[in-house]
Amino acid sequence: MFNLLWGAAFVLVNFMFFLLCYRLFGKKGLYAWIGVATVLANIQVTKTIDLLGITTTLGNTMYVSMYMASDLLNEKYGPKEARKAVWFGFFTLIMTTLTMQMALVFQPNATDFAQAPMQQLFGLLPRLALASLTAYAVSQLLDVRLYSWIRKFFPERHQLWIRGNGSTMISSFIDTLIFCSIAFYGYEWGIWLELLFTTYILKFVLTAAGTPILYIARNFRFAEEEGQTLKP
Repeated sequence: MFNLLWGAAFVLVNFMFFLLCYRLFGKKGLYAWIGVATVLANIQVTKTIDLLGITTTLGNTMYVSMYMASDLLNEKYGPKEARKAVWFGFFTLIMTTLTMQMALVFQPNATDFAQAPMQQLFGLLPRLALASLTAYAVSQLLDVRLYSWIRKFFPERHQLWIRGNGSTMISSFIDTLIFCSIAFYGYEWGIWLELLFTTYILKFVLTAAGTPILYIARNFRFAEEEGQTLKP
């Protein structure tokens, strides 16, 4: 029960920071959020927790917030900006993976205490990065396309929830399937299915929970952006 209650507070704090990042820094804040969230999600996913008796991983909130950021960019600035942000996140993860692997190669001082925990945490990063990079690139670019496609059929302002939930729930399933297939390859079949199922269900719930946040964020106005039009 503690993990459930703490998890609710964790999600709320993450979503509030998401709103604050956009409110304070505008479109650039969404780019920054995707860059930071990409790295944090891949660190958090190394930790498994029990939630209502089911084993799952952390990182889902950050993953969902990336979809929220790309959907918001698509909604307000067009798919070109959303795709640019996706590639920015892709670059951020590659940069983090490479520089941290190089950092681990340095021979530590005799009094150093950080090498072992860094090795334990970031030593997993290459495999996780491969899983995440593949899943991220495929699912996020798919999400941008799906969002634009769904918007053709549900273009009204109040139909944002259809566009956002529809595109994210489909693309996040693809993301989860690819990620689990690579990151958790070799796991016992039952555990693998449990991780796949629980991870997707959590993303499904978090996507729905994030919908009101998107409605709030869409109403933010920035003087420097007034008069700009959506770019395909």
